[in-house]
Amino acid sequence: MNQPSAGPAGADTFLAVCSHTHLFPGARCRVQGLPDASAFAADPWPVELRLRLSDDVVTEAELRTEDGPGPVLAVPAYTTGAGTAIDPRTWLIREFSRAGDDVELTIGGHAEP
Repeated sequence: MNQPSAGPAGADTFLAVCSHTHLFPGARCRVQGLPDASAFAADPWPVELRLRLSDDVVTEAELRTEDGPGPVLAVPAYTTGAGTAIDPRTWLIREFSRAGDDVELTIGGHAEP
């Protein structure tokens, strides 16, 4: 399948709206603005994300699909709106599903380092 470039020339950052102030197994985030949500849900490719958490904190993240145990979401350390420090984590993605024009990611467990 022909996928958009993940390199610097074709790099885009997409907004992912998350339903909680932090991620955990079962948490969901909706990725908005993808050029082809159906294709992405069926066969995801690497993208840069801006996670907007439920307390309006925004942090960068990276969806990786090459090698390893499967697709993962790498999230750097950030602080919640209430001041809780969240350590950097890499999460397995349990499921990608189409949700209207968006793609919903369901977080699985922690990926091995």
